[in-house]
Amino acid sequence: MKLIRTRVVILLFCLLIATVALVGYNPLTVFNDGVSIKSVSFNSQAMLAGISNPDELTQPIHYEVIKSINGVPINSLEDYDSVISTTPANISMLIITNQGQYTVLNDGDIGLTVIDQANSNLRLGLDLSGGTRVLLSPTEPVSDEVLDQIVDSLDNRLNVYGVSDVVITKASDLFSEDQFIVVEIAGASQSEVTNLLQSQGKFEAKIANVTVFSGDGDDITYVCRSADCSGIDPFRGCQEYQEGYVCGYAFSITLSSESAEKQANITNQLQVLGDANNYYLSENLIFYLDDVETNSLQISANLKGKASTNIQITGSGNGLSQADAMDSALQDMKTMQTILMTGSLPVDLEIVRMDTISATLGSEFLINLLFIGLIALIAVASIIYIKYRKIELTVTIILTLMSEIVLILGFAAFFKWQLDLAAVAGILLVIGTGIDHLIIITDEMLNGTRSRNIKGRIKDAMAIVLGAYITTLAGMLPLFNAGAGLLKGFAFTTIVGVSAGVLIARPAFASILETLFDTPDE
Repeated sequence: MKLIRTRVVILLFCLLIATVALVGYNPLTVFNDGVSIKSVSFNSQAMLAGISNPDELTQPIHYEVIKSINGVPINSLEDYDSVISTTPANISMLIITNQGQYTVLNDGDIGLTVIDQANSNLRLGLDLSGGTRVLLSPTEPVSDEVLDQIVDSLDNRLNVYGVSDVVITKASDLFSEDQFIVVEIAGASQSEVTNLLQSQGKFEAKIANVTVFSGDGDDITYVCRSADCSGIDPFRGCQEYQEGYVCGYAFSITLSSESAEKQANITNQLQVLGDANNYYLSENLIFYLDDVETNSLQISANLKGKASTNIQITGSGNGLSQADAMDSALQDMKTMQTILMTGSLPVDLEIVRMDTISATLGSEFLINLLFIGLIALIAVASIIYIKYRKIELTVTIILTLMSEIVLILGFAAFFKWQLDLAAVAGILLVIGTGIDHLIIITDEMLNGTRSRNIKGRIKDAMAIVLGAYITTLAGMLPLFNAGAGLLKGFAFTTIVGVSAGVLIARPAFASILETLFDTPDE
């Protein structure tokens, strides 16, 4: 009697590969402490200091890890937040990581998004980690090429804005011809992304109703985002009015020589107005965003006919308090800077649906799922033992189910598939079908009557399992395009899990039973 059969060896090998995909070559990473750099905002102080943004191929356990800041050891998110919040503004910080050391100026937001040091390569979706999911639809039908362009533009826009963990996918609906774009953003709130996603972002600057420069093309060569040339406007500041406060912002941009010459030609035709204390031109420089006037500036008389490449963009924000008004102004400024850097979208988009889940609620979901899963596992083990009265059979079934879960998680880690609630539901379905199949295999081997020998009974059982597998596949495939693609995670995870079970784990289970309960052929 062979104790180790080929199917069991294949299962063990696949489990080894899945484990390496989950935790790398060093299993001790599950005990890591510290904080990992998840993303670095574009043009932030951290990026300027040399800290690089992890690319899409970097697994979570290989993220750069912060060891200390200004000599203070960083072992948790609480340590990191404490050091950052107590460091005075405009003071340089020495950040030491496992890959080097950097001197970063603290300007209020150094541009780092950090997480507890990862102990696996699993990537949790926003349902489990918190964030915002936005379902967008073009206001008019577009081709697949234009839809791809919109996806690329949104991805670039959100990355420039500094939003991390962005997943943007095209989707369609099985029962209609509607086109959708699903945007999932971990850790971002509705107020941060609504205008940025929905706005087409068509920016124009006009003098005498003639466009001088726009946000598309090569008109704008540089947009300032550093503290020395962007922020709250020092000349206007914040002012109180009847319903609260209003704060002005300003930032500099650089025009191309062609746009500067165009501006010079237009201003050269304008009249000079004003008195001895203030001379200005007869037309204003007016800014439009999506064909709506946002600001109008007087043009100094000394700019008449002058090809100036340095322009200042201004705007304002308001709020009930001065702090709220400043936050509103800075957020509007950040949005405008992003639009000028990334250009406009080909068409307008409308928000069909937006869901936001807090990180705390996501953590509670995950804890509850693990708790319920443990209870279910204990209940299944108890029922199997009561039915068969064989402890070795009960342990084998439970270990087989756990091996299927490891195979699914290893596949998700290797292919960077995000696990959300839909994917977890798929895993639960795999476990349910797995229990059914394992009991079918067990009953056929112990009580089957169609075949007189055990090998024949295994074939009979696997034929039943294979038929159920094909039925499950037929039911899952249509879900890839149902519900605007929101059920894709459920369908994909179910197909992967059932395939791993039917092709790898369940044949190995049958081989183990053959070893445990093999009897002489009748």
